Amino acid sequence: MQNTLTPLTLDVESTNQASHKELLESHATAEALSRYIEVLLHASETPLTDQDLKKHLSMSSDELQMALIILKERLSGSVLTLGKTASGYRLQIKDSYSRLIQQIFPERLESLSQALLETLSVIAYKQPVTRSDIEQVRGVTVSSNILRQLFDKGWIMEKGYKDTLGRPALLHTTPAFLDAFGLASLDELPPLPDLQSLKVNG
Repeated sequence: MQNTLTPLTLDVESTNQASHKELLESHATAEALSRYIEVLLHASETPLTDQDLKKHLSMSSDELQMALIILKERLSGSVLTLGKTASGYRLQIKDSYSRLIQQIFPERLESLSQALLETLSVIAYKQPVTRSDIEQVRGVTVSSNILRQLFDKGWIMEKGYKDTLGRPALLHTTPAFLDAFGLASLDELPPLPDLQSLKVNG
């Protein structure tokens, strides 16, 4: 018996072929956009935001998300990874290679004192805080030099005043702090096992 295709069957097959073609074209576009994003991130000296990428490459939010997914998949076999900080996306060397970098380029390491890290931690986890609050938590006087280093790095800023005697300035972390530690937001800070010890009287 000879097979015959009804017009309805032909329409379904034609529609399926068209949909498959559109899907392939969409994926090809996303693949191309992912490579353009990679080029821009390599060339840029600073992270690029969603808005930056959409503007530079004239693409929609959906196209951007698909391109980023493809870029992440392609980088999975690379020494680089796609990082996102408070300032936007950037390409960075995977953490698994950090020991090699430390051995070959020790001069790239920045030595941060324990006192500086403790001070920064109190500000990051309990902000906004005053200098007196930090001293209360740490149990020692906060060195002006430590605060100056944090200000010079752009990791902390003064914003507002505490409604108490002398109206001391309130300290906050900045987007530069998040960038330096590879964080997109404060929500990504690792939990502190002794967080209960960081108590600041409000």
